[in-house]
Amino acid sequence: MVDVRPFRALRPASGRAQALISPPYDVIDVEEARSYAGGDPDSFLRVSRPEIDLPAHVDPHADEVYARGRVNLDEFVARGVLIRDVVPTYSVYRLVMGAVTQIGIVAAVSVDDYDAGRVRVHEYTRPDKELDRVKHIEALDAQDEPVFLLSRRSADVDAIVRRTMDRDPAIDVVSREGIAHTLWVIDDASEVSALHRALAQAGDLYVADGHHRSAAASRVHAARLGQAGEHDSFLAVVFPLDDVHVMAYNRVVADLHGRSSSEFLNVLGEVMALTESAQAVSPADRHEFGLYIDGRWLVGRIDDVDESDPLARLDVSLLQDRVLSPLLGIGDPRTDARIAFVGGIRGTAEIERLVDGGRAEVGFTLCPTSTQELVDVASDGKVMPPKSTWFEPKLASGLFLHPIAD
Repeated sequence: MVDVRPFRALRPASGRAQALISPPYDVIDVEEARSYAGGDPDSFLRVSRPEIDLPAHVDPHADEVYARGRVNLDEFVARGVLIRDVVPTYSVYRLVMGAVTQIGIVAAVSVDDYDAGRVRVHEYTRPDKELDRVKHIEALDAQDEPVFLLSRRSADVDAIVRRTMDRDPAIDVVSREGIAHTLWVIDDASEVSALHRALAQAGDLYVADGHHRSAAASRVHAARLGQAGEHDSFLAVVFPLDDVHVMAYNRVVADLHGRSSSEFLNVLGEVMALTESAQAVSPADRHEFGLYIDGRWLVGRIDDVDESDPLARLDVSLLQDRVLSPLLGIGDPRTDARIAFVGGIRGTAEIERLVDGGRAEVGFTLCPTSTQELVDVASDGKVMPPKSTWFEPKLASGLFLHPIAD
């Protein structure tokens, strides 16, 4: 049982959401953020990526950057761009990207449950990225980027969501990327209480995206023990695990570890069965891989897989353990600069661009890791290779924040 609680959200005032909505801080770099905000005083990137308001030479991790984020957030509140809920609320959050629809609950999740392992993780965090989030949260006295969580489906939660969505939404906007973001606020005390009970019965939760944010929230809470405020929970959106869209996280490698293309294909052929493909390969079957090298695509398949091991049977594990490490010398993909990761939303064209442009010698496409595979690994207490999943559409920034100080 996990405490998934309502909170007094800081959210856009009426008519302000379209200007505020921004991509998550970690999917665009500084220059992309500057361009995206375009000097707009209401762009939420001024809070999530405050370095865009400072000279280009300023280190994005300098203290003045975090301080500027707080100044900008206070300015948004003072100008009435963001307003605070009067009572604790939940929100129903629907994202629509083409044929894909995802519906989740915006809530605050107990840090104690995270620390106790009832909010399960499947990735290691990087100390530098975790520290960055700690400093950002501390400066803002708020969590502005939600953690993407998965839960088992609940009929009681579904019933409340359906009733809520029969009403007019509080926010209904379309981002520049063409993704529709719609939110309905649940502020009736009896409905809030019913949803709190229903969410508590859903069992353990699983971090799909936001390992650094949840880890940072835990550190902030530990540092503030005994102080007033809501630092004992973190901002999240909880989705049923069978209701989210997962794409592959593909790989490119800078060189062939001293081998020629033909030599590499020869040794690779001993690991997987290879066949030529007349078109780009986006695998739809487990244990099938696409390979782009020398301007051509091949399909590879591995059949001798131990299906009893939830970690070893993952395609990202098979590629790492049988190809990247022994054949290409990528021992630690978290730190090796020779490997790069390409989110599935960028498609096979990005693999071709990187290889044809000389930035990589070979590219690999994979079948997406399923949410059930993620749950199996996390429930077993194991950790996936880095960049095992790419969730799309991404949760927007600027539509709700969780203040953590009184």
